[in-house]
Amino acid sequence: MGNAQEKPTGSSGGGGTPRRDKPRTHGAPGKEVANGAPRENSPAGGEEEPQQQQPDSSGVDRSYLDAPAGALPPPLARLKNEGNYLFKNGQFGDALEKYSQAIDGCSEAGIDSPEDLSILYSNRAACHLKDGNSSYCIQDCNKALELQPFSLKPLLRRAMAHESLERYKKAYVDYKTVLQIDTGVQAAHDSVHRITKVLIEQDGPEWREKLPEIPVVPLAIQQQHREKPVSVEVAQARAARAAQEEARRKEARFTLLKHEGNSLVKKGLFQEALEKYTECLSVKPDECAVYTNRAICFLKLSRYEEAKRDCDSALQLDPANKKAFYRRALAFKGLQDYLSASSDLQEVLQLDPKVHEAEQELEEVTSLLRQSLMNRAAHT
Repeated sequence: MGNAQEKPTGSSGGGGTPRRDKPRTHGAPGKEVANGAPRENSPAGGEEEPQQQQPDSSGVDRSYLDAPAGALPPPLARLKNEGNYLFKNGQFGDALEKYSQAIDGCSEAGIDSPEDLSILYSNRAACHLKDGNSSYCIQDCNKALELQPFSLKPLLRRAMAHESLERYKKAYVDYKTVLQIDTGVQAAHDSVHRITKVLIEQDGPEWREKLPEIPVVPLAIQQQHREKPVSVEVAQARAARAAQEEARRKEARFTLLKHEGNSLVKKGLFQEALEKYTECLSVKPDECAVYTNRAICFLKLSRYEEAKRDCDSALQLDPANKKAFYRRALAFKGLQDYLSASSDLQEVLQLDPKVHEAEQELEEVTSLLRQSLMNRAAHT
């Protein structure tokens, strides 16, 4: 799965990671290629400094190739920048070759910059991952992490590669390590959730005991990551993640409170149930069913005016809610407003003629209304 490709040969800057046999060029061997990359047969970081790029004949500005890249000398920085450009444009194989040339160049020139070399290995790992070469991706990620332990991107890419190879335990460990460094990585959260289900199916309830040990990320590394400047994209992703977490938390609390309220109603503990429903509405104030449920409690406690208000709120949210009409009719009956009760019961029967309780209540309310009118006439 992703590692069926024949193993390439060639050097890899001392890292032992395979790459393609021969980098592609766009010109004759031994000459500098048209896009400004160093000559293939000269040592990377050699004597000739690359010239400032001007827009080529197609009008494309290639000045990005000369942007600084950490502590890398200009020829190697150019290779890295071109690899980045090719990767962003979906040319993963060509990008991989540029990163490989830069890695080899670091080795040949004796560049001592673990951070920059780690980034090159991590970037090449991303190319392998995109090309489906998961085993090679893992090798490059391992090298990147040897140079820069607990670096987030190689950890995440290695986790994805392990998952693609169905090495779920190793993938789980890497994803959990990523989340120690940055809890806002949504891909890691989603993958942990997905892999957890797989591991439970595979290993049963004691699946955690069969996991490799999850390394503890030093606090200094966590702090260092938090202090790094955050891009707009990352900030937006974190804000979206926080909003999703808050929504999940509220939904879970709401569901629990509603369940507890329903259980208390079944036990006849209406005051306690009322309090649970009130808490529900503090979490989700526009939940129609909670208003009608709380109205039951008010009716059982003979708090008819409050029951009526809850039914009014439910009908504002759902103007055709049968339960709200029926329970408001009971509230009106308790308030001895038999005419309004009769009107609501007729609404219920218009919505659903098969509600026998409404028919029975309508007969009783009609009788009470008649008796009330007779009493009033006699009193007059």
